[in-house]
Amino acid sequence: MGLKDRLKRGLSRSRAALNEIFYMGGEVDDAFWDDLEDTLVMGDMGAEVAISVTDDLREQAARENLTRAGQLREALARRIASEFATAERDPFSDLPSVVLFVGINGAGKTTTVGKLANVARRAGTRTLIGGADTFRAAAIEQLDVWGQRSGVEVVTRTRGADPASVCYDVIERAEKDDAQLVLIDTAGRLHTSPELMRELEKVVKVTRKRSGMPVSVVLVIDATTGQNGLNQAKEFNDALDLDGVIVTKLDGTAKGGIAVQISHELALPILRVGVGEGVDDLQSFDALEFSRALVGENEGK
Repeated sequence: MGLKDRLKRGLSRSRAALNEIFYMGGEVDDAFWDDLEDTLVMGDMGAEVAISVTDDLREQAARENLTRAGQLREALARRIASEFATAERDPFSDLPSVVLFVGINGAGKTTTVGKLANVARRAGTRTLIGGADTFRAAAIEQLDVWGQRSGVEVVTRTRGADPASVCYDVIERAEKDDAQLVLIDTAGRLHTSPELMRELEKVVKVTRKRSGMPVSVVLVIDATTGQNGLNQAKEFNDALDLDGVIVTKLDGTAKGGIAVQISHELALPILRVGVGEGVDDLQSFDALEFSRALVGENEGK
């Protein structure tokens, strides 16, 4: 299965509601525009984006005399794609690079680190994993499994060790081994806990100060959390000045529009999207391909 097909499969639940209003032969009337706006809002795209996208598409339809719903799929996909912030650099391919992964427990940080390490190693990139989640024993065990599977060294310390010290050790080892990509997993932090967020700020500060390579802070968000994911992103961004977002578990939700809302509201690029459990289901993000998969195939032209 190709990347495009995986994306389409992964976003099938999010696409289902739009398919209902984009049926073959559907007319573009007032009811269509109301349904479109409501569907975008209910897909967690946010009212601001939904209204703006619908209004712009309505003007385009009048200007170009588009009278059938099927004729508007591609236009809608392109308009949604324009809402995504553009990444200045991809920290996973613009090397050398250090990436700190942050987020709440259960978002998929550790698995994401493992998948990215596996992909990088297969591509021949000298990669190192840092296990700075020293509070959850299972996190280190998970990383060890991924490290063994992909042939990537995992640098960590004993449970309860200072996470910032782990990051220091990881950077030191990376320099010694001439690693080009360093992926550091941090402990899950509740975005509502100021004390835990301050601790994470220290981890980021120490890593940026110690590293001679560019350091990116990437938030991992579980798409199934919907609007709560947006709140998480706001809090983490305020505290850490994020460089980008990875949205996981898009295959488990009908509200894939949350990726649009997060990127639009916080001006943060989506760097990767997870549309399944396999290694190859964590994909590089392309705004137009994502939007096309969200909207569906262009029909009725």
